[in-house]
Amino acid sequence: MNWISIGHINEIPRRGARCVKTPDGKIAVFRTAEDQVFAIEDHCPHKGGPLSQGIVHDASVTCPLHNFVISLETGKALGADEGQVKTIPVRNVDGELSIALGEAALVAAE
Repeated sequence: MNWISIGHINEIPRRGARCVKTPDGKIAVFRTAEDQVFAIEDHCPHKGGPLSQGIVHDASVTCPLHNFVISLETGKALGADEGQVKTIPVRNVDGELSIALGEAALVAAE
């Protein structure tokens, strides 16, 4: 696994997200109210909505377009909704965050 630094946990607001661009697409990195950090693909499995703009609650995010609730731990839709997004391993070492990707380098999202 190739760990790529994406910044410090304090750069992500509690119950918020930031995005990083990869050659495979945009990844949303979430921080919960309890300072847990998760990374998933930044598109809802329902209609492709930007999950990074959703509401973070517990270890889930609600898509801003159609209220699909996605588990940040598993990437699976919760409740009656169906679908799944890819999860990306995150490492937090003294607040410095890294995600595990292939050989490709990251470019900061605009």
